[in-house]
Amino acid sequence: MILTVDVGNTRIKASVFEGNTALENFIFEKNELEEKIQKILKKFPNCSDLVVASVGSIEKQSFLTFENQLKVHFFSHEDVFPFHNKYATPKTLGIDRMILAAGAALQFPKQNRLVIDAGTCITYDFIDENDNYLGGAISPGLRLRYESLHNFTARLPLLTLEAPETYIGNSTQQAIHSGVVNGFVYEIDGFIDEYRKEFLNFIIILTGGDADFLAKRLKNTIFANSNFLLESLNQTYQYKIDND
Repeated sequence: MILTVDVGNTRIKASVFEGNTALENFIFEKNELEEKIQKILKKFPNCSDLVVASVGSIEKQSFLTFENQLKVHFFSHEDVFPFHNKYATPKTLGIDRMILAAGAALQFPKQNRLVIDAGTCITYDFIDENDNYLGGAISPGLRLRYESLHNFTARLPLLTLEAPETYIGNSTQQAIHSGVVNGFVYEIDGFIDEYRKEFLNFIIILTGGDADFLAKRLKNTIFANSNFLLESLNQTYQYKIDND
């Protein structure tokens, strides 16, 4: 069994895999890390590997405390990946984006793939049908958009995510919801439309914490999977073992 851990900017997600089957998923706060992992290992004592992808601020030592129980691996740019990295600055490409690209390459071979990860930030990552990683885009996620309207203006309130009642907001709160959510959806659909102009045989993978919220609002046909990063982490680790 493999325990995969995704350390994001806001929360930690984890999943226990047996082969390619996810047995159970977990979400917890960063300050709960050691306690939660200990509980997971107690529930799944046959876990032999702990695999970590981190863009957050958790120190490696927090994971290394479990080295006496199982093998710990941190993914880095030095690992082997199932794509050719054509990014102009490959060492600056986030490990989370590399794992998503690897998962797309492994799960959807011989296709053009666009992976959209809607979390704290929204990232777009494109891997062509020849397994070349070409790059993508980064922009603020839904929560950051709400926060920026509040933090950089004098009077706009801080709101939490809510589906707008109409495109025409008839109050300040409804105008914010309309602007943030509809603007976000238009952005994603706009990017997808541009990719479609250039690439055929095309699949779109939507993941991240806001994936389920967004999936039914996009006009384009997508494959939505909020746990795609954890699945990709498991598959990329198995690929590494087979190809080292």
